[in-house]
Amino acid sequence: MVKLSVIVPFYNVQTYAPDTLKSLAANAREDFEFLLVDDCSRDETPQILERAERELPGARLLRHEKNGGLATARNTGLDAARGEYLTFLDGDDWLAPGYLSDLLGAIEELGCDFVRTDHVQCTARARTISRVPHGRRGVVMNPRDVILPADRSTSVDYAYAWAGVYHRRLLDSGVLRFRDGLRTAEDRPWIWRLHREAESMAVVGLLGVFYRRGVASSLTQIGDVRQLDFLRAFDQVIEETAQDRDADKLLPKAVRTYCAIISHHLGSLERFEPQVARALRELSAAALKRMPQDVLKEALDSMDVQRASRLRRLRRRPVTSGVAA
Repeated sequence: MVKLSVIVPFYNVQTYAPDTLKSLAANAREDFEFLLVDDCSRDETPQILERAERELPGARLLRHEKNGGLATARNTGLDAARGEYLTFLDGDDWLAPGYLSDLLGAIEELGCDFVRTDHVQCTARARTISRVPHGRRGVVMNPRDVILPADRSTSVDYAYAWAGVYHRRLLDSGVLRFRDGLRTAEDRPWIWRLHREAESMAVVGLLGVFYRRGVASSLTQIGDVRQLDFLRAFDQVIEETAQDRDADKLLPKAVRTYCAIISHHLGSLERFEPQVARALRELSAAALKRMPQDVLKEALDSMDVQRASRLRRLRRRPVTSGVAA
């Protein structure tokens, strides 16, 4: 019986994949499986993964014939997973030895739907601990109860699928699947759905995931059109939250977060290609007009002057039809 399925998408990460795979080997157990998803890499990653399938205990190699993005690659892994529990890792990150056994032990002891963990951010040689923005550790709670408040960072803002472990019942009910084709911000609608629909969660102070930042091939470092998928991701958050039984309570948080992300991107337009920057402004203006206007007004009134002014100017901008992400 497979106890834990670890889903690891890879795309053009030949420089980092060996370290990732070495860390998986340091976590291998007879009841663990490692689903290595090659998202149609064009470098030496496929050859590295072929070797890993032979040498890494529990490894299974899954291939995409065309590149689908991280969300689609994770769904491929979910479709193949056989474990009672599931977790994720990205192909350029790595784990501490024995971390997965500790993670599995935590969720089995707590008996909840999912467990969230802290992680270590790695930028060049710098190491920084990033913690789940929730103070209570080792206590089972209702995930819905930790979405708010709207004006403070909460568990839904800690949108890292790999920072936790999830019971299979969440997969069987459809909660764990990602929106196919999202090329960035794929974790945002996912984390909101997880907190709205799961019944129980806990946070543990377990460190063992090392998240590599500043990778040149990462979409967070690239200013092309794929970055605009954050708009589709947050549109989904707003749409699904608006249908929730607690929409009146939760929508202010969703709208305020969406506004903060739009403002963040507008504040760094220089990193985008010129045509993408123009599309970002146009699509963001349209997004503001789609939001519930009463909730949007409250959100803008609650923000600092600089961000609120930037968004109000954008809100007044005429929208040209035909612009798409």
